[in-house]
Amino acid sequence: MQILIYGIGGIGGYFGGRIAKVGYNVSMIARGTHLEAIKKHGLQVQSINGDFTVHPGLVTSNIEEVPQPDLVILGVKSWQIEEVAKKLKPILKKDSIVLPLQNGADNAEKLQKILPSQNVLAGLCRIVSFVEAPGKIKHPSFNPSITFGELDNSRSKRVLDLKALFNKAEIENIIPDNIHMEIWKKFLFISMISALGGLTRVSLDIIRNREYLRGLMEKTGLEIIAVADAKGINLSTEHLKMAFEALDKQPAGTTASTQRDIMAGKPSELENFNGYIVRQGKSLNVPTPINTFIYECLLPMEIEARKA
Repeated sequence: MQILIYGIGGIGGYFGGRIAKVGYNVSMIARGTHLEAIKKHGLQVQSINGDFTVHPGLVTSNIEEVPQPDLVILGVKSWQIEEVAKKLKPILKKDSIVLPLQNGADNAEKLQKILPSQNVLAGLCRIVSFVEAPGKIKHPSFNPSITFGELDNSRSKRVLDLKALFNKAEIENIIPDNIHMEIWKKFLFISMISALGGLTRVSLDIIRNREYLRGLMEKTGLEIIAVADAKGINLSTEHLKMAFEALDKQPAGTTASTQRDIMAGKPSELENFNGYIVRQGKSLNVPTPINTFIYECLLPMEIEARKA
């Protein structure tokens, strides 16, 4: 089985490393000093579940060098998905599987605009990990997991085979009854915290303990629930309560990856989080004043970051 990990950041580095560790044929797409370090020294993963180093069969920045994959795991940002899908299309087989794991509510939809639907699964992951230095992935806390499924929620042979692969790699994994609901539950949480974190530029424990800011997060979440409801996704205030419970468990000093990108002046997932809700709200005639305020306040910085 040929497996391609496209993007060796926190997501692709950790999960791709674990899959390579148990002997699968893994190719990795990386770039720059990160690519060179992996070529020379292997991919080093420092994890609460045990440190390890793997030497993938192929590490390259050139997709034309990659063997036709049976499975592609996408570790890129949500705003990069369509560009990556165009690069993948020529090398996919009829039965290749493409699994997106990044944050965002419409990643599978973006893939389907470019790739045949039979190539696409829906998925998400829960993980705290990042590139600590070229060739080095740091996983400091939280037991990672992957949630995935068919777009029609059927328990097909291929999702069961993929579950067996993740089990062998000792990756906690779930095939839910409704993958779209699970994606929106995570989207609710990550959209609620990310841009507001970028706007305030303080950690989540500070935001959650400020009554006014906590109230803003709640209003942001309620707007997301309203948009989801208009799209036929049955999010509820119970899911909002669960999101706050998860927020309150975050260690002091925690920041979201999109917040860190915003603060570093890098292109972020703003358009795919709050921007997506604003656009969907307009399309569905659902008011989104709080998401619009946060989005518009950050948009000038996002535009400048994308010019760099």
